[in-house]
Amino acid sequence: MVDADRLLERYWNIESNHGIGFRMPIVWHLALRRNTMAMTELANELPLGGRILDGFSGVGLNYRAYRMGDANGAQHLAMDAFNRRDLTGYRTWLRRAAKLGDADCRAELRRFEIRLPHKTAFAIRRGRPLRRNVNYE
Repeated sequence: MVDADRLLERYWNIESNHGIGFRMPIVWHLALRRNTMAMTELANELPLGGRILDGFSGVGLNYRAYRMGDANGAQHLAMDAFNRRDLTGYRTWLRRAAKLGDADCRAELRRFEIRLPHKTAFAIRRGRPLRRNVNYE
């Protein structure tokens, strides 16, 4: 596992600090070796859409990460369902992420807002402005 941590550190250095190297081969390498963080990161890089059964679509990678116990995979699937206007699926995936221990998803499930402040929500006419009293990180 030390090798995977070293590769993830290198990936984040290239991604965030504009380090030298190519980041996509690193994330592909780790995703093929069943690293859940790499799976969700690779799913963010792939085009939107796909099916759960397709293992290397964005949705399929997030589902595989969820099945391996990663709450981020379920949270990404919840946001994908929201952006497709599937509020039932949105609630289902929020609940699954909360069961895996994601505190943010648990709070979001408790509020269950059908209007969110991100750009895609405005595109599907479900946007709202940011609140001053909420800490967005």
